[in-house]
Amino acid sequence: MKFRTLLAALFLIAPVTARSTGSDTKTLRVFIFAGQSNMVGTHSRVKDIHRFPPFAGLDQPQAKVLFSYKLGRENMETSEGWIPMQPTRDYFGPELSFAKKVSQNIEAPIAVIKVASGGTTLGKDWNPDTPDGFKLYPLALEHIRASLAELDRKKIAYRIEGFVWHQGENDMFDKAFKPAYAANLKNFIAFWRRDLKLPNLRFYLGELCTKTIWGMDNRDNMLAIRTAQKAVAEADPLVDYVPTSHNAVEIGGEAGLHYHYGTLGQLEHGVNHADAYLRTLGIQTGTNRPLNAWPYAKGSAVKLFILAGHRNMEGERAFQQELGVAAGDDAQIAFKYSLGGGFKTSKGWEPLGPAGAYDTFGPELSFAKTLRAAEKGNIAIAKFTHSGTQMNDWTPEGTTAKDMHVYPAFIAFIRSAMQELKDQGHSVELAGIFYHAGENDMAFGGYRRHAAKWLQSTVAQSRQDLAMPSLKWFVSQQLPPDQKGPGNLDITADLAAIAAADKAFIHIKAFDLPPQPEKLVLDTAGVLKLGEVLAQSYRGGR
Repeated sequence: MKFRTLLAALFLIAPVTARSTGSDTKTLRVFIFAGQSNMVGTHSRVKDIHRFPPFAGLDQPQAKVLFSYKLGRENMETSEGWIPMQPTRDYFGPELSFAKKVSQNIEAPIAVIKVASGGTTLGKDWNPDTPDGFKLYPLALEHIRASLAELDRKKIAYRIEGFVWHQGENDMFDKAFKPAYAANLKNFIAFWRRDLKLPNLRFYLGELCTKTIWGMDNRDNMLAIRTAQKAVAEADPLVDYVPTSHNAVEIGGEAGLHYHYGTLGQLEHGVNHADAYLRTLGIQTGTNRPLNAWPYAKGSAVKLFILAGHRNMEGERAFQQELGVAAGDDAQIAFKYSLGGGFKTSKGWEPLGPAGAYDTFGPELSFAKTLRAAEKGNIAIAKFTHSGTQMNDWTPEGTTAKDMHVYPAFIAFIRSAMQELKDQGHSVELAGIFYHAGENDMAFGGYRRHAAKWLQSTVAQSRQDLAMPSLKWFVSQQLPPDQKGPGNLDITADLAAIAAADKAFIHIKAFDLPPQPEKLVLDTAGVLKLGEVLAQSYRGGR
């Protein structure tokens, strides 16, 4: 579609000469996207978008959204002017889902200008003072000004609405750039505000995803960049820190671990930034799921089941659109949850149902259905997950990455769930903790070596903190990518040894799950089967 035709479709109004700063619904909202490989969209695949039902159709152009880009390093690709929002050849970044989500929630037209280049640093390539390397700051400024000038020539009223930045993985490897990241980022923001003549330009800083392999073998480096980004956001009311560690990550290599979001992760990445922007407008997205009537008789007993874990307990690749008629809520079971380390939490107790951040669900649905076939009394389910953590983050002592330490929040979550049920007048039996062992930990040698020991310390401390010395832990484990693993590490034998010495530790070998298209992560069929396996283990392990 030619630029003139595209603009005519977007702006069926008389041309205007001045930029609007009001709250009208006609002025074009322009967003700038910039960063390195996880902004470029490295290892995303347009051909795979159809596999993820919530994002179906994003492989096609969005005719009502303008897009201008300049991407790459030595041989940069450019849109050569404005085009409809669409994938960049066979890959894409967060702009696709961002554009769709924002467009669905505001009346004004939007546009995205994107400049991104993989493997680049803020300390050198993006440095506005002394640009070096690929000299991306002046290059990006030139491209942005040229794109805006084209709007001016067409007398299209616009305003720059925000700047989305996802970068930092390369600075963390440089001894000079890593400690200077906060100062460099603050300076970077100041230069953009100066050069664009927008002193109040709002920035959105995307968290570096800890679910990647770098979240395991570069924990301290990642922490340094996260800490710097958070410090800049806390000091500047016009800078938002956008969590992304719960997002999906590409599956690749023999172990399945990867460095990039990939297809699904990029689609979720864009939604994260869209939601962050919409919140600044007072727009809250999501579905309200009230529990309209308390399901249990006054004074009755309730069995509380705690579900906990990482990627597959969260339900990373299980989508409610694939459930069909089973996707509805069950108002007879009270459900409480904290997902992604608090990224999404229930509003008190809700009816049991699909409640994931991106139309996803976990094994709780089939778990409850299988339980109900045998359990005649009241049951409630509370679920606590963070798929961006590893098993050492769940230990009582945690690691040097203190912002990833979930054990205190996990125990507080259990206590709160129990107390809330008691406050409703019920006697509460904590039936057990159902924990699915960390998928990344099973695949990475250094973590696999210590995983059983870490878990054992978590189990022991939880029994002490909850004053339940015989609290049952039902620990499920899917078949590792390589059964003996790196260095002949047999994690299955390690977990079995704990179970042999601890009658309240039930080791569940979930090895008969449906065949999966990718390592580590379960699809809808796999998550449903996992829930059944967990419930059956409870019935057999009481």
